[in-house]
This record gives sequence, C-alpha cells and structure tokens, in this order.
Amino acid sequence: MKRIGIWMDKEKAQVVILGDEREKLYTVHSEMEFYHPKGGSGTRFKGGPQDVVQDSKYLEREKQQLKAYFKKLVNVIEGADVLVLFGPAETAEKFRKELQEHHKSLAAKIMTVAKADSMTENQVKALVRDFYKTAT
Repeated sequence: MKRIGIWMDKEKAQVVILGDEREKLYTVHSEMEFYHPKGGSGTRFKGGPQDVVQDSKYLEREKQQLKAYFKKLVNVIEGADVLVLFGPAETAEKFRKELQEHHKSLAAKIMTVAKADSMTENQVKALVRDFYKTAT
C-alpha cells in the first residue's frame, strides 16, 4: 500500500512515501519567481504622475508557474493509494482543487488537507507517519 503525505508551500513540496517497510522523502522545488512589485506615487503632489503596477500580469504568471509545479507533483505521486496534504498557506488547498478538476482519480484518494507550519524534513516524516498511524 502506497501512502503519501505532502507538506507544501509555494517554494517547495516535501513528499513522504510510506511503502511496505520503507519510507522515502522527495523534495520537489516549485521554481516559482517571487514578485515584489513596487508602485506608488512618482511625485509628492496630489494628482501627479504615478507608477502603474500591472498586478494581472504578475498574477497570471504566478498561476502558470503554480500549474507547472502541480504537474511535477502529480508525476511524483501517481500510483498513490491514499494521500494527505499539509501546508502553512493556501497552496495545499489549491493543489486539492487542481486534482479535483484535472486528476479526479487522485483527488478521490485525499484523506485530508490540514494546516501545518514550516517543518524540518524529519518533522515532516514524523507528521505523516503519525497521521497514518492514527488514521488506520
């Protein structure tokens, strides 16, 4: 039985695969660019020229990079019997939605999506092991 737990944020995903008597940890990096658009007034006078920040461009690029990141993750977790997602932000929830829309067979195997703060590799392994011990 292939039980998988994924701790993920926008930067990376740590995938723990629990098999029969074995445990593997894979790290999948997102390769996302982090944007900090600067905008604001070009002058101190009211109504003066202003810098225009193209938020839609940044958001669209981020959306495309998230899709590529999720595609890499799907390739790693194919063949899972059960799946659990953890993470500090909404990335795990977005991944669940992506699976529901485009990979229904994997989405059906998700047991839960839970919030979890940043962790070391050993903490992630322990979290996944403990989750499956209490779930079965």
